[in-house]
Amino acid sequence: MTILAGIDIGGTKCAVTIGKRIEHNEITLVEKVQFPTPRDPYETITKMISVLDQLLLEQGSTLAAVGISCGGPLDSKRGIIHSPPNLPGWDHIPIVSIMKEHFGVLVGLQNDANACALAEWRWGAGVGTRNMIFLTFGTGMGAGLILDGKLYTGTNDMAGEIGHMRLEPTGPIGYGKAGSFEGYCSGGGIVQLGRLKAEEGLAMGQPPSYCRFEAQLASLTAQGIAEAAQAGDLAALQVFQTVGVQLGRGLSVLVDLLNPELIVIGSIYARQRDLLEAITLEELHREALPHAHRECRVVPAGLGDHVGDYASLSVAAYQVI
Repeated sequence: MTILAGIDIGGTKCAVTIGKRIEHNEITLVEKVQFPTPRDPYETITKMISVLDQLLLEQGSTLAAVGISCGGPLDSKRGIIHSPPNLPGWDHIPIVSIMKEHFGVLVGLQNDANACALAEWRWGAGVGTRNMIFLTFGTGMGAGLILDGKLYTGTNDMAGEIGHMRLEPTGPIGYGKAGSFEGYCSGGGIVQLGRLKAEEGLAMGQPPSYCRFEAQLASLTAQGIAEAAQAGDLAALQVFQTVGVQLGRGLSVLVDLLNPELIVIGSIYARQRDLLEAITLEELHREALPHAHRECRVVPAGLGDHVGDYASLSVAAYQVI
């Protein structure tokens, strides 16, 4: 059996994962170690190497490849991380060459959306497809593109930044742009929409159940608004109505432009499918070209909330398979 290692670099925490590849290219997660992300990038890398060395020693197996998942911008071809917003100080860090020098194996680097796309394509809902799109729909809205059986990253790793796409002239802000796809379809976007509805309700003396007092406006969460919608709160349901319509419109652009056979959506869509699916699919049906729409299914992430655990491992697997 082949041992693969995955490293996920986040703004607040990092994770080092070990997986064993078994027959039919399946994988079994063996162990995962998380730790807070140190402020200094090279201290972080030293910690990652130390943790992975210890895990490999415990397994007594030979490492085949290392995969690294990190927020962009980055250069996957040269293996360099370029100043991600959530990682201050990570300026032009040649992480792939550092890892290669230490472990002596193939090392790959991808942004987190691409890594999740690879994971869903190889082990999740996208198994057997050749044209698949993965949408993060979590803190932000990004896409990983599998086109003609290969990961497509674009000229300089900027393919799939659909969260920046403007859907309306004005609206909630995401990716620095009002009315953007990320502004409507992300955790932060849901909070913005929910806050607007709450302000309207408070002004009319009819506050929603998720925000009874003005002091609560600053502490709203997407999960709290979703729970209110699940309980039948009208304002919260209107928020998810808006989100579902805009998600359907965004999907229609992807369907018309890329003609995928499958769109996989993670995080919030997977958890709130009963609030979003019917609205989203109705709008997609209304907006997309019929011939393209008929060939495309929209499903939640097959790996569920564990897609992040498999993401960096899928980058490692992509190096050797």
